[in-house]
Amino acid sequence: MKATPPYRPAAGKVWLVGAGPGDPEQLTLKALRILAASTLWLVDDLVGEGVLALASPGTRMIKVGKRGGCKSTPQTFILRLMARYARHGYTVARVKGGDPFIFGRGGEEIAWLQSQGIDVDSVSGITAGLAAGSALGLPLTHREVARGVAFVTAHTANGDQPAWHALAKSGMTIVCYMGMRHLASLTDEWLQAGFAPTLPVAIVQRVSCADQRHAITTLAQLADTAQAHGLGSPAVIVLGAAVAHAACAALSCTLSATAAQSDDIAI
Repeated sequence: MKATPPYRPAAGKVWLVGAGPGDPEQLTLKALRILAASTLWLVDDLVGEGVLALASPGTRMIKVGKRGGCKSTPQTFILRLMARYARHGYTVARVKGGDPFIFGRGGEEIAWLQSQGIDVDSVSGITAGLAAGSALGLPLTHREVARGVAFVTAHTANGDQPAWHALAKSGMTIVCYMGMRHLASLTDEWLQAGFAPTLPVAIVQRVSCADQRHAITTLAQLADTAQAHGLGSPAVIVLGAAVAHAACAALSCTLSATAAQSDDIAI
């Protein structure tokens, strides 16, 4: 009589899914399909509640919050969770705000999972920097004033900063992530690097969400504007001449005299 081999569950799979900036209507069709088919979600802090509400009945959901400057779930723990559940047959959705490969550690995670023999794939999402453009009617590129756009982060693993001097000379629109925590000192760095004090700047907090807030100001007034209007993380900062072409800049005529005198637009 032959011994019965031990039961081994069919191998599962991990999907790195970009959930966009928060508005569930900005999910891609593929992301929606993959999320509906996934049996377990590992969810970042910045994933919108409207996206979470789309989970299929019975979906297991584990929150693995990660946010710059805040207490976060260790990355090594998240990696082990993904591998463990995939080996137990789950279809795992690693649900990330924005896009997995724009400041989302997607490159690190996919490489590690492949090294462990885990089947892994990914779905793009709309990153907050792109969503900020449509939210404000702000052209990130413009034939007359901005022939390119650069996505940068002010928060790096080793503390190094982007080449601000080169970016200041580039004439491109700069979209800065994770810059709100030390905004005053960051503004000083930008000014010292050669960005003009009168350069138009937009701050967009919780872009695309129901509680989105934003302000348009100048670089010289940036830190004061953020403090005056209570703007903070999560937010993106958009610098460049193209900001002056934002559709919401036309709202300046509706502002109070106090706001107009401060050279900023806050909504």
